[in-house]
Amino acid sequence: MDETPESSGDKRQLINAIFIPGIIVIFMIISFLFEKGMNLDFHYAGVFPRKFENIWGIFTLVFVHGNLDHLFNNILSFFILGSFLFYFYRQIAPKVLIILYICSGFVLWLIGRDCWHIGASGLIYSLAFFLFFSGLFRKHIPLIAVSLIVTLIYGSLVWHIFPWQIHDPVSWEGHLAGGISGTILSVYLKNKPPQRPSVVWNDDENDNIIFYEEEEEQKQDNQIIEINKSIFSK
Repeated sequence: MDETPESSGDKRQLINAIFIPGIIVIFMIISFLFEKGMNLDFHYAGVFPRKFENIWGIFTLVFVHGNLDHLFNNILSFFILGSFLFYFYRQIAPKVLIILYICSGFVLWLIGRDCWHIGASGLIYSLAFFLFFSGLFRKHIPLIAVSLIVTLIYGSLVWHIFPWQIHDPVSWEGHLAGGISGTILSVYLKNKPPQRPSVVWNDDENDNIIFYEEEEEQKQDNQIIEINKSIFSK
């Protein structure tokens, strides 16, 4: 049976949504396997707050994990939330991911304890908070549904942005840094697409028409498809 244009388009959109998160997950796994396989210690690629010689760690800490459980929990959460971002917010997803990646690490560098911080938890928290608040701000049912799904799956995350013991081995500062970054960015971009469709009244046909700005969205979809074609054709 031949695919309909709608199903074909949905598949392309799904592939586009998982492509970049999938690539980042692969690099996380490769980094972990290389570190453990070569008996190395990559903790120095994490963040040590307020040390200028270590500020570059904000770009590398997401690829450093303490053990297999740490890695698995992070890659699963990042892949799910990253795919949500690129599927439902594809117009702004690359910009959002880059900003959250840098800001969550930088805020951690500012507020963290004087010890090494590693892992992708800060980025994961920033994605969760961004998706939750962005859906509420836009008041669009599909995006609100994403907010509710994030709440159901990751609602307990909010309790881990605070310390639970004096010498907490978990980087709650990284979680807090991610929550701050995701919340602020969701406020800053709340008027950017995607937005709730506008309803226009058609006097001639006495009917409601939903205006989706389809031409602009189709143009953006075509650009994403062409980029992926050029990548896979190499």
